[in-house]
Amino acid sequence: MAEQTVSLLASNARCEHFMLSPNGWVPNNTRLPVLLWHGAIDPKTPEPAARFETLFAQNGWPPQWRDGVFDYHHFHSTAHEALGIASGTAELILGGPHGRVISVRAGDALVLPAGTGHCLLSAGRRFQVVGAYPPAQQWDIRRAALSEDERVAMEALPFPRSDPVAGDDGPLTRQWR
Repeated sequence: MAEQTVSLLASNARCEHFMLSPNGWVPNNTRLPVLLWHGAIDPKTPEPAARFETLFAQNGWPPQWRDGVFDYHHFHSTAHEALGIASGTAELILGGPHGRVISVRAGDALVLPAGTGHCLLSAGRRFQVVGAYPPAQQWDIRRAALSEDERVAMEALPFPRSDPVAGDDGPLTRQWR
C-alpha cells in the first residue's frame, strides 16, 4: 500500500502574487512574481517552526535555518527563497528602499524569486522565520548592484519543481514560467 502524505497546508490558506520592478541597485525579478501565503499553516499547532520545516522539505525545499529577517535591504542572486513565519508578527519591505511594505504573522509564508529585495522594518516579540531553498541552490547576501554577467546568471536559475507551500500543484508551478 502506498504511503499517504498528510497535508500540512491549512485548509483556509490563500496565496496572492505580485511583481516588483527593478529598484535602484535591487534587481527584483522581472519574470517571476513574489508569492505571499496568508495562513499557510495554523500557527496554533504545536511546533509551528517544525511544521514549516516539514512542509518545505515534503515539497522539495530543504529548510536551512531558523532566525529572523535582516534589518537591512538585501537580496539573494544565487537562490530562490521560501520564508515561513513560525511565530510573531512583522512588517517587511519587499523590493528595496521605498518598495512594498507588507505585514506578516505567524502561519504566513513568502516565496521570493532570486533578486527580490527584502528587509525587516519592525517585528513583534518572538518573531521567528524558517528559511528554505531549492536543492542545489546556495544563497548569497547581496547589498549592491549585480554585474551584467551576474544578472544573466540570476535570471537563468532553474525553476523549482514544486511550490514549497502547496507542492506540485501550487501557484509557483503555474505562476513561474
